[in-house]
Amino acid sequence: MALFCVGGFIGFLIDAGIVQWLVSAFDANPYLSRLISFLAAASGTWLFNRRYTFKHVRHYGRFGEWSRYVFAMCGGFAVNFAIYSSLVFHFDLIQRLPALGVAVGSLGGFVVNFSASRYWIYRQRKS
Repeated sequence: MALFCVGGFIGFLIDAGIVQWLVSAFDANPYLSRLISFLAAASGTWLFNRRYTFKHVRHYGRFGEWSRYVFAMCGGFAVNFAIYSSLVFHFDLIQRLPALGVAVGSLGGFVVNFSASRYWIYRQRKS
């Protein structure tokens, strides 16, 4: 669980950093920017979790594992994005600093993402 949290924090830094950069530097749409930042963050957390958190569990090739992982993370992203979108819509501060919305949304998506990783992507199979 601790390593999954470290991977999640790395993912948060990627997610929040990219969305903030896109919105601040390019005046990008904060909703569309999250789709880009999510894919980058999910790929980053997959690399970390594959290497450290669930390093001994391999059931698929790299692309198969990555695609399942990103698909599984979509559940957590849906929760995260719903919270984020609500905050962006209702608060001017979050529109200017969307990284704050990512932080709040990340708390909501964590449980879904951990469960999907632990019990689907990297579950221990019985012999």
